[in-house]
Amino acid sequence: MQKENEQTTETAVMTAMAKFLSEIWFEEEIREQPEHMCEIFEAILVTQVGDYMDLRIKMINCIRTINKLAEALEPFSDMEIKKAYQKMLNA
Repeated sequence: MQKENEQTTETAVMTAMAKFLSEIWFEEEIREQPEHMCEIFEAILVTQVGDYMDLRIKMINCIRTINKLAEALEPFSDMEIKKAYQKMLNA
């Protein structure tokens, strides 16, 4: 990541984001990740490690983030998402 006030272009940022989202969306089933993370979180909570508050906060934040991504892309088919990524990458 760059430091504040360094020159970059908005296009470069959007291209990098499109590439990142494309890679994670099609390599792993993002739509199922919130459920998987909840299962992991519930299993950890019953252990001694689950008593560690910082870990709980990090897990909850991860679940929220992946939920937001899945919700944002939910209305679209995989084909629509792939076309949008390709359009951004080719821009």
